[in-house]
Amino acid sequence: MSLPRKARPRPPMEKLTSSTPPRSPSVDQAPRPDLGSSAPMTFNGVTYDVSVDDLEILYSLGRGQYGHVDRVRHKKSGFEFAVKRIRSTDDPAERKAMLMDLQVNNINGGKCPYVVRSFGALFREGDLWICMEAMDISLEMFYKKAFQLKIEIPESVLAHITFAIVSGLQFLKEELNIMHRDVKPSNVLLSRKGEVKICDFGISGQLVQSMAKTRNIGCSLYMPPERVDPCAAVDDQGFDIRSDVWSVGITIIEVAIGKHPFTTWRNPFEQMKQVVSGPPPKLPDNGPFSDNFKHFVASCCQKDYLQRPKYVDLLKHPFISQFQEEVSDISEFVGRILDAPAP
Repeated sequence: MSLPRKARPRPPMEKLTSSTPPRSPSVDQAPRPDLGSSAPMTFNGVTYDVSVDDLEILYSLGRGQYGHVDRVRHKKSGFEFAVKRIRSTDDPAERKAMLMDLQVNNINGGKCPYVVRSFGALFREGDLWICMEAMDISLEMFYKKAFQLKIEIPESVLAHITFAIVSGLQFLKEELNIMHRDVKPSNVLLSRKGEVKICDFGISGQLVQSMAKTRNIGCSLYMPPERVDPCAAVDDQGFDIRSDVWSVGITIIEVAIGKHPFTTWRNPFEQMKQVVSGPPPKLPDNGPFSDNFKHFVASCCQKDYLQRPKYVDLLKHPFISQFQEEVSDISEFVGRILDAPAP
């Protein structure tokens, strides 16, 4: 099944040049002192001085590792958006996660169309409120509903989603000098307009000479061999963005086949054995998938991370290279899944 293509310009993303140094968020510093109980925020071209009292909580959108997310309405304008509430803490790990999430959202500022946009942040009774655009559904909920409805997700839609994820990760690396470290379907969001954006930067890690050091962070289901088994990293120098490339491969396989490619693990030792010593995950040979798609995920899921392609190489891969110049419109398909009654 394929979708009709509507040629339209790719959403603009600020281009970096060799003279543009990556800006690294300073996650060891305290929050900016000017963050308080109110802040200027712009909704639909109009700027308001927004406080927590100006917001009406509509319903819960979910809970992540470091915060709770609600959909809210700005009473004066009627504009709706999402708020991640993170409890202020003295725990170093949790504090670092809170600051990283805040910094990434602040610095993005809508530059990248594949990263969730932030409107601003507030402090209220020890809680940090990060205000960001609301999307309609997570990729995890989206694909599960599609499979429950027995609706095949076209490969063109999968390619578009993959393009957006990789482009967002490339932006984080080139502009902010960080890697996400928790790429998975629940951290990718879709909108009715066909937008696809990555979110949840609480455990993103800064890169030192393009390498990250901490391994035991993130969801184990999506960790590559070099993070599951510390001995897998070359010379114990850490790991680079190709760790997230593995997670991209696992994520897109899961969305394509409707389930995680690995069997359920009863304990961490089974996980280590399967990920490190077992065969790499792949798309089924007898499935309705193109050779380009199979080759793409096989490249992402190379056991040796030095053999995996980097983001710039993935964006040139035939599976998604068609989206470099123009983007297929997936809004109709996304709306079809959103509007379908639950089975």
